[in-house]
Amino acid sequence: MGRTYPMLAGMGSRPVEKAVAVPGRGAEPALGGVYLNAAGEPRGGAVVAPPHPLYGGSMDHPVVNELSWVCSSAGFASLRFDWRGVGASSGTPSGEAADADADYGAALDHIAETVEGAVIACGYSFGAGAAARASAGQPRVRRLVLVAPVPALIDVETLREFGGSVLAICGGRDSLAPPAAVEELIACAADARVVVVPDADHFFGVGLAAISRAVTESLTP
Repeated sequence: MGRTYPMLAGMGSRPVEKAVAVPGRGAEPALGGVYLNAAGEPRGGAVVAPPHPLYGGSMDHPVVNELSWVCSSAGFASLRFDWRGVGASSGTPSGEAADADADYGAALDHIAETVEGAVIACGYSFGAGAAARASAGQPRVRRLVLVAPVPALIDVETLREFGGSVLAICGGRDSLAPPAAVEELIACAADARVVVVPDADHFFGVGLAAISRAVTESLTP
């Protein structure tokens, strides 16, 4: 929120945020989302999930906004969304993993239908777990960007079977996603990297710039 977006290369205009409705899978609820087109040469798409819906998690969270902006700046059109029952999303709020996976899967379907190329699955905290789980078996998802991933929410086997790269970012003072546990979690991935933001805790009251730098570096061709 409040970020000034860079000019689109060669287009003389800024990336445009657009409110979108994300259809649910089958009888699942429709979700409210915000789409941000890619700056410069389009390279693919990204889905960004917010933290836990029962604890105030929404797509307006600064970490979620930062991830969306960084992906757009790197050429990946981003879609951030609200969980069912939050904001403009229909349905009843839920903290169940199955519901989160269905919501994230619907967002993946939407971005896959909207843009060409590779897809980055991103998430923060509870959303990081959903990003990892919902990406299983999705061939267009080539990269995971997980901010403060709670190890208890992600099955090691899921990461072991994921063929793309995994970037995990956590705070040095995070008691829910401590660096040592996060490093152990993603060590099984074929291409894994952990970035620790020393002064940040799970809520990232500080450290947004460090998140931006880490993701930008990972997405630089």
